[in-house]
Amino acid sequence: MSQPLPPNPPPARRSAWPALLGIAAIVAVIAAAFAWVGGWLGGRGLTPQQMTDTIENGKPHPGFRRAHSKGVCVAGNFQPSAQAPQLSRARIFTQPSTPVVGRLSIAGGDPHGADAQARVRSLALLLKTDDGQEWRTAMNSFPFFVVATPQGFQAQNLASRPDPATGKPDPAKMAAFLQQYPEAKKFIAWAKSAPWSNSWANTQFNGVDSFWFTNAQGLRRAVRWSMRPHAPFQDLSAEQRAQSDADFLSEEFATRLAQGPQQWDLVVTLAQDGDAIDDPSQPWPDARPQVVAGTLTVNAMQPQDTGPCRDLNYDPTVLPDGMAPSDDPILAARSAVYSVSFNRREHEIGTGQAPDATGAKGEAK
Repeated sequence: MSQPLPPNPPPARRSAWPALLGIAAIVAVIAAAFAWVGGWLGGRGLTPQQMTDTIENGKPHPGFRRAHSKGVCVAGNFQPSAQAPQLSRARIFTQPSTPVVGRLSIAGGDPHGADAQARVRSLALLLKTDDGQEWRTAMNSFPFFVVATPQGFQAQNLASRPDPATGKPDPAKMAAFLQQYPEAKKFIAWAKSAPWSNSWANTQFNGVDSFWFTNAQGLRRAVRWSMRPHAPFQDLSAEQRAQSDADFLSEEFATRLAQGPQQWDLVVTLAQDGDAIDDPSQPWPDARPQVVAGTLTVNAMQPQDTGPCRDLNYDPTVLPDGMAPSDDPILAARSAVYSVSFNRREHEIGTGQAPDATGAKGEAK
């Protein structure tokens, strides 16, 4: 449930230094983004191009996202709560309603994969306010990330590649990965034990990276957020996973939409002293203060090959005034890899390499 916000401290006397520091921070973020895209960060020579190549694993699907390739476009609106402006001065939290262009998807790089075999569900959103500012966010059904660094994620993707002889990951490689990145053991335990949702509509989507919110009084807080569904959770049993149609998530969601809009509450969690701000593999305690900052309503769905979400990059570092990224290295890596994936698929679409809605490759469009 939503908890009262801690009282704001009295406003401090203003000086020129905060403005100068804010400008410096913006420059630093921009420089970091360019460094990642250029492949200057990441250590050990790791670049976003290499990370994207590893995700493709030599089998790219032209015109599709390299990860979370299968999905649908959705549309609706976001309405803030009365408490939202106390968290952030972002226009999204002060105007009555903001239109949303989103995408529901499953994990994996196969745009034709079976929904029932995908462990992770995902939700990406683009909210654009009346003054032209944007908030882009990409969330997943897992409660924390598998590793703390881009190097760990690269190592996981390499260790998870199926052995040609068995069709499964090499146990020795996985053991070596876990020895080097022991934080991943928590994620594997979650994947084995947590129930699977039987609908996008009853899935909680989590933004596992941390961000900074600043309100109109200048109070700055570290936060994480989730989209908590109004629809009650229902488990997808192992038997149902074996028998479900390959596209059951989109078919089930279309049936729900025919009965009425689907909703989620934006729940913002406030960090406390000692919480990991820059490590998405470390969950915050459940007792942390939470504020319901508004409600997302989805009332329409379209195929992704013809819908407005196809040509969008849901870069989680595109943020409005009043929000800022943390120094989480996974967040910077996501931004860079998303950019590489976006450029590759848009080039493929533009040069006619991608299949059209019928499945045939078409002329450049």
